Amino acid sequence: MSAKDISIPWEERPEECKDVMWRYSSNPIVGRYDIPSSNSIFNSAVVPFGDGYAGVFRSDNKAVQMNIYAGFSKDGINWDINHTPIEMKPGNTDMIDSDYKYDPRVVFIEDRYWVTWCNGYHGPTIGIAYTFDFVDFYQCENAFLPFNRNGVLFPEKIDGRYAMLSRPSDNGHTPFGDIYISYSPDMKYWGEHRCVMKVADFEDSAWQCTKIGAGSAPIRINEGWLIFYHGVINTCRGFRYSMGAAILDSENPSKVLYRTQPYLLAPNETYELTGDVPNVIFPCAALCDGEKVAVYYGAADTVIGLAFGYLDEIVAFTKNNSL
Repeated sequence: MSAKDISIPWEERPEECKDVMWRYSSNPIVGRYDIPSSNSIFNSAVVPFGDGYAGVFRSDNKAVQMNIYAGFSKDGINWDINHTPIEMKPGNTDMIDSDYKYDPRVVFIEDRYWVTWCNGYHGPTIGIAYTFDFVDFYQCENAFLPFNRNGVLFPEKIDGRYAMLSRPSDNGHTPFGDIYISYSPDMKYWGEHRCVMKVADFEDSAWQCTKIGAGSAPIRINEGWLIFYHGVINTCRGFRYSMGAAILDSENPSKVLYRTQPYLLAPNETYELTGDVPNVIFPCAALCDGEKVAVYYGAADTVIGLAFGYLDEIVAFTKNNSL
């Protein structure tokens, strides 16, 4: 079942709001302590499932160990998140070692749901697993050598191959990063790595001049692929994460057709400005019914927020305000 078949979470734009996207008035929708053992719950992914929604949630526990948890919801807003982490079973490999798991994304391709996350294997790389029911999860080979983050799969094959966006990085709190695309015939071996987007020049678009990373799974539109991504500037108070959008070519997604010069959302609410890592909006999932869009994002690396917009307005904004 796709988001087109059920009612996605939605709230109309407030009268006083003149922006293209706006926040849910009851944010955050998931609090930092919604799992009893948690220190924070953020940077998590949601997809339609059954007659509602399922998700894979990042939760750092009170020892600040990073792991991922399954959760379910009827309306995409009120969530019942499992209190124990996902236990992986061998998928296309017996090597399912993991020192940590964080920042998951989820996408449905053909007959199953695929989960990607930042997997700890001698440093951060991209872990992959699949599930049919969000109960049993089967871990596959890591996609790349360390170090890499923000692995985001396209929701359909391109020229018969799986495609994934990612950001090669280092082993720290990466002070750099561009978005790349890679392809796989079997979700095990990845290659044909191509640069998609580099950071912007400070003079042109400072909010995304330090590093960028793919956010939610791309949405197919008439013009190509719409993606939401995070951009970062290093300020005197540290990194500041905001959200923008880009449109990639339908057949060759390494070609950027349009990319927002101004951001769509930047931290300005208390739950985005204050938390374990202040000044962060980090999109990880987007639902689209063909008319409306709901974006799930991590706020201040502590809680989960929800934002809304009309698809045609977001596309027009991206095209008319492009770098």
